[in-house]
Amino acid sequence: MESWVVHVFKRVVVGTIMATAMCAHVTPVQAHAALVKTEPPRRAIVAKAPAQVQLWFNEEIESAYASLVVLDTGKNPVTEAKPQLASNDLKSIVLPLPELAPGKYSVKFRVLSLDGHVIQSSFDFTVKDKLQAK
Repeated sequence: MESWVVHVFKRVVVGTIMATAMCAHVTPVQAHAALVKTEPPRRAIVAKAPAQVQLWFNEEIESAYASLVVLDTGKNPVTEAKPQLASNDLKSIVLPLPELAPGKYSVKFRVLSLDGHVIQSSFDFTVKDKLQAK
């Protein structure tokens, strides 16, 4: 006959194994892509105009559905170029820019995450006048 200690020990072991097995089969919740970094940064005031705008997300995005535009103060696009996935990071898109004059610019983007959700937002940055930069 088993002692009560062995009996309790077996129940604890079986219970622990069952709890571990139940936790192992939990499916993770699919989160949506989120913007984690921008270059130039949001609301930045830069002394030198950027050569490109780059956005980083926390997960891969569908590059075929990515939209990224930079608008001048008159709400006109500064380039006709299309955004591309960064060559070294599938979670990042890049838009090359022409030489920008001093002024305030708006960046507007819309991307599709791999889980099918759309993420869109905008932010501004300012290129200082060379006289203000001193």
